[in-house]
Amino acid sequence: MSLLADPLTLVLACLAVIIVGAAKGGLSGVGALGTPILALALPPAEAAAVLLPVLLVQDAVSVWAFRKEWDRWIVGWMLPGCAIGIALATGYAALVDERRLLLLLGLITFGFGAFRLWVERGGRAAAPSTSPGWVGLLFGVATGVTSQVAHAGGPPFQMWVTPRRLPHERYIGTSAVLFAAMNWLKVPGYVMLGTLNRQTLAAAALLLPLAVVSTLFTLRLIRRMRSGRFYIVIYVLMVLLGAKLVWDGIA
Repeated sequence: MSLLADPLTLVLACLAVIIVGAAKGGLSGVGALGTPILALALPPAEAAAVLLPVLLVQDAVSVWAFRKEWDRWIVGWMLPGCAIGIALATGYAALVDERRLLLLLGLITFGFGAFRLWVERGGRAAAPSTSPGWVGLLFGVATGVTSQVAHAGGPPFQMWVTPRRLPHERYIGTSAVLFAAMNWLKVPGYVMLGTLNRQTLAAAALLLPLAVVSTLFTLRLIRRMRSGRFYIVIYVLMVLLGAKLVWDGIA
């Protein structure tokens, strides 16, 4: 029986795919909502496994669109850290039950949503940063860990890269290239843990057309869209969803 046979699960899966498609299309950071939404209907490890093939297809679309606009210095420093973080998270996931995984996912989501609401209160922006590359390596480790656990690598990536104030398209391209490489690094861990299997691949295959359409749609609109108000709504939803998952994890 398909993982998406239940109507509610199917609706949540489609919503998750649209949101991660928006992230791959340029609204970096909102993709952290994808797994928490699908985890409302599926176990979190299973939800993450369903979304991984979807992310790989969306990565191909976004990398092609921004193939000439990405920062090699940032990717060069962060990617080795991401690989370390992925390895650490894979070992950690093998030792914990799903309740603890759910709690970690909720803490990541709630923490980032609250952090961004605080930083951007009253229209404020983070101060410019010129931190050295080794700091990016450390943020890369955090990005790898959170991405492996919950496809939520956007928050630590944003915390280091956003304050550097890259040109808009260069920022999106850098995110696209880094996460495309990182998502391929995550595949062996998911296979080893048994979550990327025939059932989750079949569910992902049903979602691929929507994945491509949502990414292309966002790519088309991203240069015209005023995203400030939209981001505030997303961050509020992250806080609410994170609180719900934390509650489920400790209840």
